[in-house]
Amino acid sequence: MGKKVKKDEKGPPSDVFETLLVESRQAATVVLMLNSPEEDVQSKACEAIYKFVDKCDENKKVLLDLEVLDPLLSLIQGPDRTVRRHAIMALGVMCAHTEVRKALRKRSGAIPAIISLLNSDEDSVIHEFAALALSFMANEFASKVAIQAANGVEQLVHLLSSHDPDVQKNSVEAVAQLVMDYKARSSVREYNGLQPVLDLVKSEYAIIQRLALLALDRLSQDSENRRVLREIDAIGRLLDILAQPTLNDLHVMVVMVLSNLLEDPESLVLVRDNGALKRFVALITDAAPPEEDKKEGGKKSSSRTGNKKSAKETKGKKEDDAKEDAPFGGDCIIPTLPDVKVCAAKAIARSARSAENRKLLHELEAEKMLTTLLSHDSPEVQATAALAIGVICENVSSRDCIKEMGGLSPLVKLLNSEYGEVKEATSLAIANLTTANNKNCLEISRLGGIDALLMCLGEVREEVIANAACALINMAQDEKLRTEAHAKGVVTALIYPLSSYNTNVQSKVALAVSAFACDAESRREFKENGGLQPLVQLLNSGNDEVRRNTAWAITVCGVDEPTASEICRLGGLQILQEIQTSASRHNTFIEAALQRLLDSNLSAKFSLYNHLGKLKLKQGTSFKTLEEYCAQEMNDKRPVLLVNAKWVPSEEDYTASISSKLEEDQKTESSSKVKDTLLKSKSKMKKFKEKEEKNPKEDDSQDKERESVIREPGVFCPPPDPQLFKYIEEVIDKILPLPSIRVQVVALAEFVSLKMGGRIPRGEVANFSWELPLNQLRFQLKSNVIPIGRIKAGIHIHRALLYKTLADRIALPCSLTRGEYNRAWNEVLLPDEDEDPLIPKFPPKRYIVDLVHEPGSLLVPDTQAAVSYMKL
Repeated sequence: MGKKVKKDEKGPPSDVFETLLVESRQAATVVLMLNSPEEDVQSKACEAIYKFVDKCDENKKVLLDLEVLDPLLSLIQGPDRTVRRHAIMALGVMCAHTEVRKALRKRSGAIPAIISLLNSDEDSVIHEFAALALSFMANEFASKVAIQAANGVEQLVHLLSSHDPDVQKNSVEAVAQLVMDYKARSSVREYNGLQPVLDLVKSEYAIIQRLALLALDRLSQDSENRRVLREIDAIGRLLDILAQPTLNDLHVMVVMVLSNLLEDPESLVLVRDNGALKRFVALITDAAPPEEDKKEGGKKSSSRTGNKKSAKETKGKKEDDAKEDAPFGGDCIIPTLPDVKVCAAKAIARSARSAENRKLLHELEAEKMLTTLLSHDSPEVQATAALAIGVICENVSSRDCIKEMGGLSPLVKLLNSEYGEVKEATSLAIANLTTANNKNCLEISRLGGIDALLMCLGEVREEVIANAACALINMAQDEKLRTEAHAKGVVTALIYPLSSYNTNVQSKVALAVSAFACDAESRREFKENGGLQPLVQLLNSGNDEVRRNTAWAITVCGVDEPTASEICRLGGLQILQEIQTSASRHNTFIEAALQRLLDSNLSAKFSLYNHLGKLKLKQGTSFKTLEEYCAQEMNDKRPVLLVNAKWVPSEEDYTASISSKLEEDQKTESSSKVKDTLLKSKSKMKKFKEKEEKNPKEDDSQDKERESVIREPGVFCPPPDPQLFKYIEEVIDKILPLPSIRVQVVALAEFVSLKMGGRIPRGEVANFSWELPLNQLRFQLKSNVIPIGRIKAGIHIHRALLYKTLADRIALPCSLTRGEYNRAWNEVLLPDEDEDPLIPKFPPKRYIVDLVHEPGSLLVPDTQAAVSYMKL
């Protein structure tokens, strides 16, 4: 046996530390290990941190408090690839915490360091977690700016073409977050990122597809991006996805992208030329697609899986390969989801905001799809379809198209829906459909639309009320429909919405009042039901449109004297005065309303303007009613002159009624007709007196009957003025038949002067006794109100007022102007006297009629005689 030889075993070098296996269960210890000079220790520490922070958010906060960020940022920039990989894995997961992101933003070199890991030299794991970190950081706007400044968009766009699905997922998510800023949208286009994003829509991973569609939705909000997407056939590829029922979880987002793309007229022209819109309409309405698309059926579908952190974890295949997409045509038509239909209707409405697009959509028969969606069971689908109809029907041709396609009937039915959103959208659609379209108005009335619209006026939703009022305004243009609506109580229904606090409702309802209060019966009903008070209060609105429409409604309602008097009693005249003196609130509608109220109260108009025409309005003037003046006790103030030619409870009742009728008829009839009417009234008056003489027993009963007509209980009756009516009779008999206007002017001046005390020599007006007889008359009547016909001695103001009153009765053109110190005068417009047709004619000239010194003289304005007549 040989001798065993002992092996010579050498130990480790003396300057090398023996391997030490350390087990640490404290995070602080692991953080300290990150500062180790050994790359193996750094790598294992980073891997341990990654596993620790991946468990919960609390762990991320613990490590943040241990100041782990600085070591990790240092390690991701180290030379060892393995250390960089594990460090970015830990940092990428930690970025999910808001406090971590906040701390990283404070470190100026953090984002550039992360972006540097996106270069092509790094492996896919580093790319994956670096992109993940940027997707988290891009949630805040400040980080978006920093990423763009560090050229992060370009690096992310390059990663979109990676073969690793997790890299694709994180990269497209980061891009989707960045393009919320409009500057990043152009950057993606500049780096040719639209095509890679669109390609990711075909990915076999659901999460990547959804993120790609989200990015496209935001990218397509830029017009230049939409142009590029059209060039790369994005619309056709999106419609292909929409045609696959197994991809229905993507359909909503696909339609959202399409809605952006269809905003441009160029896109609509494109889908018109290639038939894409017909496919779109067929898919949304669950109808059979066009014939040319049937050949494309039978495509395989991609796998659909849930949304998880890693795209690889979501990968899966169909359980059965036999489950293929249904063909585009044929018997198998799978309906699209209600949410998809909603988005499609919104897409049409969004595109129809442009007039050019509305025209193109009409050519493409988009109304057909919207009309079909009105019959859907989902209220949300109905509401969005009705809203889209309301927008697209701003195009005149679309209004007739909706009627021809039978869209009015479902719209009227939807007005009775129990869902407020449906009512609001439907009422808007009907308001637009009835605008300048009488056929639609008649059809909606036939379908019972007026009743439904009146019910909408009592709705809680204010926009429903405003839209219903607009529709009723449109229908009121037709007299037949207006009468029908009045019979159904539209005037009463409009009163309650006037008290709304919504300015849009106030404006539209006030305009509706002006549309329906155009006849005496409607105005009476509106007044009796208390509609004037809320209407007058709307004049105080701070909204210009509300004041304008309210003023127009008051202009219409003020045609009737009782209504105008009630408006004045409610303070409407004072409010209009205040508004007219305002530089910012005054407008022509306010002026028209004020003039209409003053036309029914000539005494107030004369007091305000000193002239029965348009002059500057005095401020701070208020008026009492005639009833209030009559109720006052006699005082030392100037008397109130009354012009009253209405019926009086005396033997002249019948004649006075004819005179009142003449006053109204003279506005539309010639002077010859007026004379005929008076002659007829005289013959009737004779018969009336003969009947009284024959039947004296019935006289008392007839007087009581007349007085009951004139003096109704609770109705104020002004003081009678039988003498004025006699003056009117005499003027019509003697002056109206005269051959020319000039002769009538002179004759009437002489008549007035004779009735008011005769000629007064120049310089003797102060000596003319007119005050004593007037005060005696006041004492006799026990009132400050003096009928103008009872005055027998008068000066300028009395004579000018009587002249104006009588001139109006015989249709003589005349104005009344008040000066100072009881001065007043009448102005007339007279043509040249020469009737030779060969001599050129000039416009009528203005003259001042002398009623005091030389009755009948015509004074040329601005002459010495005229000035001395007008001024003291």
